[in-house]
Amino acid sequence: MDDTELLQQIKKLVDEEHALLEQHTNAADLNEDQHARMKELEVQLDQCWDLLRQRRARRHAGLNPDEAHVRPVDIVEHYQQ
Repeated sequence: MDDTELLQQIKKLVDEEHALLEQHTNAADLNEDQHARMKELEVQLDQCWDLLRQRRARRHAGLNPDEAHVRPVDIVEHYQQ
């Protein structure tokens, strides 16, 4: 997946996240399935952003960005922000 495809995927995930939230006045009104989907979206977004950052860093360092890979959830979700 190249940078353009990653950005398209990020937009698709964000659009879905916004659509879910628009159906309700706040996140607390989401049902159990919707909460689960929101969590999945958050994780997928974190992985996409991480992969995009890896690709950009590799390119900046003169390395092949195509050698970047999606990191496991347990790694991506425990980054300190």
